[in-house]
Amino acid sequence: MSTSAERAIALRDGRPAALRPLPYDHPVAEYLVEQVQQEYVTRYGGRDAAAVEPGEFLAPRGLFLVAEVDGVPAGCGAWRALSPDVAEIKRVYVEPGFRRLGLAQLIVAELEDGAARAGHGSVVLNTGQEQPEALALYANLDYMPVDSYGIYACAPGAVFLGKQLAGSADAVEEGSSWAS
Repeated sequence: MSTSAERAIALRDGRPAALRPLPYDHPVAEYLVEQVQQEYVTRYGGRDAAAVEPGEFLAPRGLFLVAEVDGVPAGCGAWRALSPDVAEIKRVYVEPGFRRLGLAQLIVAELEDGAARAGHGSVVLNTGQEQPEALALYANLDYMPVDSYGIYACAPGAVFLGKQLAGSADAVEEGSSWAS
């Protein structure tokens, strides 16, 4: 499953993991997105109703990353352009057997880097009160409240967060196989 764009990372327990971009409609990506949706069903009683188009997550407009540990899909995350300066982070998920190993932080860091290299100065996302792990993750990564947007703008319990990306203007010149 290795590609030239694959990036090696290490989990807290020392195991190697790999992050690689895949199309949103690739079978491995579809499997992980379905796991995300089932998590929403468990926590909120229904699937995420936010509209997404697979093409939104293709360079240069976006990125869908899959994390693998020992060749097993372990998690995912994505970003898509909302405007020339703002990217939205979506579908950050880690399979239960790979949680609490720092994988979500590594995924989000790669998403932020990719959005910055694509020229975005900030990222936004929405999550909910029923996802305390996500709220803790984003607080730890210095995300701050932002104005609500999209289908969940007025939803009770919806939480909207954002972050300025460091070095986004400089990073555009460096380029990336993921963002170009």
